[in-house]
Amino acid sequence: MAIIDQFLAEVVSKSGSDLHFVTGARPMIRINGNLQYLRDDAISLNEGQMILMEILSKTNRKHFVENLDLDFAYHLQEVSRFRVTMFHQSNGIGAVFRVIPDNPFSLEDLGLPPAIAEFANMDRGLVLVTGATGSGKSTTLASIIDIINKRGKKHIITIEDPIEFVHHNKGCLITQREVGLHTEGFAKALRAALREDPDIIMVGEMRDLETTHLTLSAAETGILVFATVHTNSAVKTIDRVVDVFPVEEQEHVRVMLSVSLKGVISQQLLQISNGTGRVPAVELMFCNPAISNVLREGKTHQLTSLIQGSRKEGMQTMDQSLIQLFRSHQISYETALSRVTERGSFLRSIQRKAG
Repeated sequence: MAIIDQFLAEVVSKSGSDLHFVTGARPMIRINGNLQYLRDDAISLNEGQMILMEILSKTNRKHFVENLDLDFAYHLQEVSRFRVTMFHQSNGIGAVFRVIPDNPFSLEDLGLPPAIAEFANMDRGLVLVTGATGSGKSTTLASIIDIINKRGKKHIITIEDPIEFVHHNKGCLITQREVGLHTEGFAKALRAALREDPDIIMVGEMRDLETTHLTLSAAETGILVFATVHTNSAVKTIDRVVDVFPVEEQEHVRVMLSVSLKGVISQQLLQISNGTGRVPAVELMFCNPAISNVLREGKTHQLTSLIQGSRKEGMQTMDQSLIQLFRSHQISYETALSRVTERGSFLRSIQRKAG
């Protein structure tokens, strides 16, 4: 049994989400969004080096030495899976272990809008799930994939770095590939996936121009493609995807998006007002004809107002989600105010409700 296993088992027993294990500091766990110490004494350089290097395979050890950073999955039998990010820092090395539940959660369990299930019913196109690191993108994607797995008879290919949720075949055949272990990179895996008769491809992250181009192209061929982007709104997501390409190609990319993009889910995790956990705030956009036209013309600044006026279609802006969470007493006034984009509109909305 590896020494780190004792720490990880304690994190899970305390319902923590992350273990921060960094040399020169006391180990800490994140519970309900807040960090707290796991023990009183700091991790020495030699201790940290020994404990963290103990769990690395020969291949991962070589990668860590050569690249200074490493992402991989770690499975502690009968406890949980963990997504691990290992890195060098001023006092030596460190790692963050994110707890990955054994089975995907339902949309209801996650507190996500039921309308998200519509993406599981689509046959083709591109769906983008966006948010900062730790905002729950992988968890949301796993929930959608699980819905498809239960209902459909599809071939689903996931390309991840690393594999987080392990999907077991139910109605579907699911092939999961990990970058660095089963394939050299996202782009190479995407090219191969297109020759493997997929119905659905899940791309863990659109990191570069080549991966982004291949993802858009796959969506154009009649495959349903899910991918993640590190942005926090539909507007910023579209702009980020377009800006990856050279200026002379951007108009064509806008046309591609206007045809193939089916929707954007942007999310962030916020602390519940009573301190018992975290709740997602979600911006949800489905591509109707009006939104597709805006994408084609490059008028992304109009997207927010179109989403705001399409509540009947299941859409909502991030600010609308925050207002709803505040009104239902799930988040505090201070939390809502710190995250809204239009503070004036938020305050007026709250005042109207109070009146």
